Amino acid sequence: MGVEPERLSIRGVSKSFGPVRAVRNVSFSITPGTIHALVGENGAGKSTLVKIITGMQPPDSGEILLDGKVCKFFTPLDARRHGITAVYQDPKLFPHLDVAENIFMGFHPRTTFGLVSKRTMYAEADRMLADLGVKMDPRALLAGRSVAEIQFVEIIRAMCADLRLLILDEPTASLTPAESDRLFVVVDSLKRRGVSVLFISHRLDEVRRIADRVTVMRDGEHIVTAAAAEMTEADMVRRMVGRELTSLFVRGESRTPGAVMLEVKKLSLPGVFENVTMSVRAGEIVGLAGLVGAGRTEIAESIFGIRPPKSGKVVIDNVELKPSNPGQMLRKGVAYIPENRDDNGLLVDLSIASNICLAVLDRLGPLGFISRSAETRFARPFADDFEIKTTSLDAAAGSLSGGNRQKVVLAKWLGTEPKVFILDEPTHGIDIGTKSQVHQRISELAATGYPVLLISSDLPEILAMCDRILVVAAGRIVAEFARGEATQEKVMVAASRGSRSSDAGEERP
Repeated sequence: MGVEPERLSIRGVSKSFGPVRAVRNVSFSITPGTIHALVGENGAGKSTLVKIITGMQPPDSGEILLDGKVCKFFTPLDARRHGITAVYQDPKLFPHLDVAENIFMGFHPRTTFGLVSKRTMYAEADRMLADLGVKMDPRALLAGRSVAEIQFVEIIRAMCADLRLLILDEPTASLTPAESDRLFVVVDSLKRRGVSVLFISHRLDEVRRIADRVTVMRDGEHIVTAAAAEMTEADMVRRMVGRELTSLFVRGESRTPGAVMLEVKKLSLPGVFENVTMSVRAGEIVGLAGLVGAGRTEIAESIFGIRPPKSGKVVIDNVELKPSNPGQMLRKGVAYIPENRDDNGLLVDLSIASNICLAVLDRLGPLGFISRSAETRFARPFADDFEIKTTSLDAAAGSLSGGNRQKVVLAKWLGTEPKVFILDEPTHGIDIGTKSQVHQRISELAATGYPVLLISSDLPEILAMCDRILVVAAGRIVAEFARGEATQEKVMVAASRGSRSSDAGEERP
């Protein structure tokens, strides 16, 4: 009997963009019915390689084989027809269509007369959602769904095709541990049916848990492919970043905080959150933890005036306000880094320099005329300080890796000389090396005296970075923990039950 061909073979693939060599002579293979992890820092070449596999970009050299046959895909739809589907970390669906229409877009079930069978479509969507354990009405519009819910819809949509290779790009970045567990059950069932999965994640504990084999890339090159059981997290980090795990940044002991700089008094938005009261002192990092959909982002958006509250007050440096719009809060010294940096934090088609200058345009050109040289002069020190990897500040912000885009957003707000920082998922979808740099920058902000409100779904990040942790459940703050007092278990109990046991920290109203 002949040897079964590899599901996907990548042979000597290279790709350059002008002088930048994104992928350099990369070769490795994925076997049928296995979960193959692809890890590396942002800018390592992972995204470019995925785009080549799925037909979004042609390689300059090399070839891709699917089940032993050379394939050349010209569009992602072409790749999908051959059984290759990618689900990316940022949603790519249609918010003004309903859930079922998004799941079956391009593959609608038909009646014998060739018309779309809505009855079959909704019944099948309902069945697949139930199989995945997702409580969502297939007839509901996708607009307004959480990032986690949209992620599940994308995965279900991918499962509709005759899958041979499923590419998951940071699929758990916005999921709770319980949601991640359900996803892993689904991935494991796909594996048992012979589907190969290319799993891209910066969460190395997940890689160790779910992957059969691991490929590490660095600076566009293939570094190693090995069995996951043979590689520790420290091994992977060392190959990814070229240094030992112990040399990565870890926040030291926090200093005694100063005066209260941000105070929230009984802030409410009916149906979203209610009676939110908290404070953040100068030099203090306060974390907002909780499950996806608990209301953490909505609270932050209300403080910044994106969702004006119906009642309650916000006090910034002893000035009492009722937030009405972002411009008002920006003028009062609030800097807000949103969870979705591409849609809400950047103008991806504008240059890096222009994005860094967006919040201070009135300073650079009081009469509305701003020269490119003025933008560059203002942006250059921030770009250098944040070590933004780019060949030119004139390059589009959208051309940067996820970690470097986040650095641009942080640089933009630091340029406003704010009084308060609100950071919503600041390390979402960025690699471990850049994550360490962002953590160091956040710690430096606090050490300089800035108050920081940090929202994160990454519990180890919250536990490591924060002086105090507030747990949000169903739109209310239900628990508070001091630094060193909290554990992942205590936080999850409080988040899932909406209350906590008597020994879990200070009771909140």
